[in-house]
Amino acid sequence: MTVLIIGGGNMGSTFAESFLSAHIIRPNQLLILEVNEARVAYLKEKDRGIIKTEVGDYISEVDLIVLAVKPQTINQIYPNIRPFLKPHQLVLSIMAGVRLQSLEDGLGIKKIIRAMPNLPAQVGMGMTAFTAQDDVNKHELIAVQNLLSTTGRAIYFDKEEMIDAATAISGSGPAYVFYFMNAMVQAAIKLGFSSSEAEFLVGQTFTGAVQLQNRSKESHQQWIDKVSSKGGTTEAAIKIFNKFDTENTINEAIFAANNRAEELGK
Repeated sequence: MTVLIIGGGNMGSTFAESFLSAHIIRPNQLLILEVNEARVAYLKEKDRGIIKTEVGDYISEVDLIVLAVKPQTINQIYPNIRPFLKPHQLVLSIMAGVRLQSLEDGLGIKKIIRAMPNLPAQVGMGMTAFTAQDDVNKHELIAVQNLLSTTGRAIYFDKEEMIDAATAISGSGPAYVFYFMNAMVQAAIKLGFSSSEAEFLVGQTFTGAVQLQNRSKESHQQWIDKVSSKGGTTEAAIKIFNKFDTENTINEAIFAANNRAEELGK
């Protein structure tokens, strides 16, 4: 399979590195179209495959085109690449909020997959939700899922609206985790720990909790109950969370993210 990634920014470069590191495609099978001179220099230095700085007939010759550009720039990109596209080619969009129908209208082809990766893809621990037009066959879906899985885990959804929902959960989710971690770090510093000590305590606590959950069949509530003892320190903290209805606040925040994802797609 030959792959063209349009956009050599952070996510485009991450995908390129993951594809190559997994040996799913070879360097001579990977092309990246990037116009920013600094990024071009970076990509060449990192040996990310064949770097292109202008559109051309080579676009017609690849099997898969990955759109890894900012959503607000796509309307300028459509007319530049559309003349080179062929009906048999497969397009994978990782742009937030750009719907399948919009991609089909702009590109003039029907074999389109829409995916929502997240930031941990940069370290091979990403979570990517994806969906596709009916014209994409099972073999093509499997091939793309294998590529997406090089950046972490990938899950397919039949309904496109679930991509917006996934954007609110796994797409934006790392920021929620960092938000909570930062609050814990700041509290730790107020308790007298140095910044480095606080970062270490909080970071390892999150890592350990996630690993514990992954290696067990216990629910999150069961783990909360196990850590909490009656009249103990954890119970005191949980009472404050409940007092301020923290669970509902998190729900409202996620629904706000979902609503915004839906708005961006209109």
